[in-house]
Amino acid sequence: MIGNYQRRVVHGGLSAISVIAGVLLLTVLFARTSNAFAQQPQPTPSPSVLTPGIPQQSPSPQGSPTPADDGRPVLYGTQGVLVQALDGKVVAAQSENQQFNPASAVKLATALIALRTFGPQHRFATGVWSDGTLDKSTGVLSGNLYISGRDPSFHYEHAISLARELNKLGIKQVSGDLVVAPGFTMNFNSSSRRSGEQLYDTLDSTIRSSEAINAWNYQRTLLNETIAPETVPTVAVMNAVIVGPVSPNAKLLLTQKSSKLSDILKVLLCYSNNFMAERIGEGLGGPSSVQQQLTTLLGIGPSEIRLSSLSGLGSNRISPAVMMKIYRALLVELKKNGLAASDILPVAGIDPGTMKERFTGPAWRGSVIAKTGTLVRTDGGASALVGQMKSQNGETLYFVIMNQRGSVTRFRENQDYLVMLIQNTRGGPKSFDYKPVMLPMQLSDTESSLATSEEYAPKIKGQMSHP
Repeated sequence: MIGNYQRRVVHGGLSAISVIAGVLLLTVLFARTSNAFAQQPQPTPSPSVLTPGIPQQSPSPQGSPTPADDGRPVLYGTQGVLVQALDGKVVAAQSENQQFNPASAVKLATALIALRTFGPQHRFATGVWSDGTLDKSTGVLSGNLYISGRDPSFHYEHAISLARELNKLGIKQVSGDLVVAPGFTMNFNSSSRRSGEQLYDTLDSTIRSSEAINAWNYQRTLLNETIAPETVPTVAVMNAVIVGPVSPNAKLLLTQKSSKLSDILKVLLCYSNNFMAERIGEGLGGPSSVQQQLTTLLGIGPSEIRLSSLSGLGSNRISPAVMMKIYRALLVELKKNGLAASDILPVAGIDPGTMKERFTGPAWRGSVIAKTGTLVRTDGGASALVGQMKSQNGETLYFVIMNQRGSVTRFRENQDYLVMLIQNTRGGPKSFDYKPVMLPMQLSDTESSLATSEEYAPKIKGQMSHP
């Protein structure tokens, strides 16, 4: 993939501490607890402390939050929690039907509908077209080169791959323009024009940026592929970059397909990439369409969920109870396709991104699979953690923790402490069976195919196609 991928990734809000926007203290004791909690010595609840029962063994200092002097993290703001066993039995609950801003945890809903709509094996296609003729003796294509497609994961290395495929066709130079269809994007840049300019530069090895070269070389290294200097891919476009539809007279030269959707989702959810989530969401019909599909799928009322974005930005509203339904439905969809939660979600303390520095203690590393959500200013500060934990007794529990109107740093500390506390009531944490794959590899599994002479762009009133 890219050499410095993380620098280019749009994180789902991981900045500074927000100003505390409310002084409402949290009601601390959960409304319901499991028998395991009931068997623990119950401390006297405080209106500013969340604790369903302190276990005899405190969470490990390594990778754990720093609690208050009495061993319990102080929390200001509002909170909703729902923890369930696999069979649906409630382990703990608090304000589970109250609506909160889930922040980037909304990406779980986006992933669910994307998997149901496209399927985990779906690949986003980028088409390369031309309305010109090729002189194979000189390698000059007389005419324009057209690019169409809406791949949310198209980057430098994929552009150089296109140049290599064009070289295989004998094309080294294009006399006309580089025309990119509206909707084409590259390197997480939402501007088709700017994306076209980056593609223009990246195709041509004489003006290719060092970042593009590093990305390409890094991908070759990951794939154990050696490229000789004299075979470095290059295509020089002599005229301008234009944003416009594919010409009705254009011929399809080749199609490059992205990595599988499941691999793209793994990168998206690990880094909480807002751009990729919104791009995929566009193909699902946008927030209103996804919201409608969720209400039908989950059997909930229209007022039980409100989506203003599919990345988590803005003021979305979901209760812990509904988020639990979304998470369970996502797991069902994954299982139908032979996949597990770790195939698309970050594993804490192992995968890079938002969960890399959480649950990092030796005992806890790999025992939590979860999606974060963080908005520093919206709703006075919002934070969420949704996923599953595993304990030494072999039990896996699903959990949703949502916080609002307070310090997002303190919210995260409390979320981690609560998860570790629950694991300790069940003998301590236990790692999930997970073999990590380098995330750059997730987006390197692309496919390219040359077109046959019978494939042409559709002649539909100048509208572009998206092969």
